[in-house]
Amino acid sequence: MRRIGVAAIVLAVSTACGAGPSDRPEVAVVEQGGGSAPTTETTPDIPQLQTPVRDLDWADCKDSTLGPLGLGAGPAGLSLECARFTTSVDASERRAHVIQIGAMRARLPQTPDNVAPLVLTSGSDLASTSTLAALATGPSASLLERQPIVAIDRRGIGTSTPLDCGPRVDRRALADLGQFTAGDASTVDEVAALGRDATVECTDELQPYELDFDTSHAADDLEQLRQLWQVDGLGLLGTGNGAAVALAYAAKYPAHVGRLVLDAPPATTVDAATAAEQRVQGQEAALADFSRRCAALNCSLGPDPTATITALRDQAAAGRLEAVSSSSLLTAVSAFIGSPRGDQAARVRELADILATAEGGDVAPLQDLIETSETAVGTDGQFVARCSDGQQWPGPGRAKDLQQTWAEKYPVFGADAAVALMRCAAWPTMAPPPLPSTIPVPVLVFSGAADPVIGNGGMATVTGSLTSAGAMWSSVTWEGYGHPVVTHSDCARQALDRYLDSATLPPNGSACPA
Repeated sequence: MRRIGVAAIVLAVSTACGAGPSDRPEVAVVEQGGGSAPTTETTPDIPQLQTPVRDLDWADCKDSTLGPLGLGAGPAGLSLECARFTTSVDASERRAHVIQIGAMRARLPQTPDNVAPLVLTSGSDLASTSTLAALATGPSASLLERQPIVAIDRRGIGTSTPLDCGPRVDRRALADLGQFTAGDASTVDEVAALGRDATVECTDELQPYELDFDTSHAADDLEQLRQLWQVDGLGLLGTGNGAAVALAYAAKYPAHVGRLVLDAPPATTVDAATAAEQRVQGQEAALADFSRRCAALNCSLGPDPTATITALRDQAAAGRLEAVSSSSLLTAVSAFIGSPRGDQAARVRELADILATAEGGDVAPLQDLIETSETAVGTDGQFVARCSDGQQWPGPGRAKDLQQTWAEKYPVFGADAAVALMRCAAWPTMAPPPLPSTIPVPVLVFSGAADPVIGNGGMATVTGSLTSAGAMWSSVTWEGYGHPVVTHSDCARQALDRYLDSATLPPNGSACPA
């Protein structure tokens, strides 16, 4: 697929006024009321979503999507169709450049033709089209029986025209956290230097649009889709970072929110180090759950899988797993247990066998897994998006302190997570993502007890932001491990179905079993 810097962005003309940066309080907003009263029947003043008046130019992409992802064919008659649409890089410019945004639609033979689609975004965590592919081929495909789902890839990611920061970016060293290049420098200082180099290359390549790949601009892309469809509102399902995109859309275009579902949303008002710690907490909890299942199955990692994985990480850190670094190993493990695939429980042995094979001296299967994981979560587009979205990145001194503290508190993932903060430490200061001041529809919020992609430590800030916006909301917690909730929990899918049909919320504080 062709990759672009700013030179390939096509010139177009637009008229609008610019907007300046906003401020965000440093103290997290925490909800005060314990949630809003749940509705028990259809909310009378919430209109039904509309079918697109003008649709995108869809073309079949089922085989080309599912094959590289290693997914099965899914339910009989599953249709996956892809398209692109054009959006302004910066809608506030009088003369705007435009880029292509990728989309994918999933349907079943029984999916009605005359119902509005649900719009899914995973933000920068994973290509939205990959999340939808996993949803459509697993148990959550039942959601397609009531309406199609359309995934919108964030700009620069997935099927959107991807970003390329140029050949001088040492992506391998960044992925390895400088393990094989640090020399006499500490890993923190080495990654700080690598991050500075990558920042310079990416911002130079994207000028003058280097600051236009954040959450706020991703929300503008959703608005462009709504306008192309010629509908009054969108039904939005935001998973992980995509929930932040959905909230930004509600902040910028509140009148056009038809439904709003936040699945495993990140914290709304915290700095980058706090967000990273919440993610590490989720990784440690998810690994513990995975290990319990693995041990119960008498898997190849032995009676204490966590200890075996930790020992394998230490071997990688000592350079005894060939070219496998501790960071790339942990990234692959976290990506595997955080996959949106619905067959996660059946894949416990798969990961165990890959790691056990590496422990026995054959690292080829592990290297294949690492390559797959880094292709999914480590693109230039994701680097730019994640750096743009983070707030108050710490400096090297703070990162070194966190490296020591987190190594004790979070013994598997903590130390590397602190060093990884340096990847974005040199990124230009960005305005924080906007938060809504009003939300005209009830909001359904899901969280996972052991989420290795986001964690769940930021839920209070999310529900607090909803309360501050005067929204009616309800939260549902899933007790299992993985990300996002709706691709893993049948209980959550039932709540989602009811909400999409009539905007009816479940009782606040509901729990779904693992």
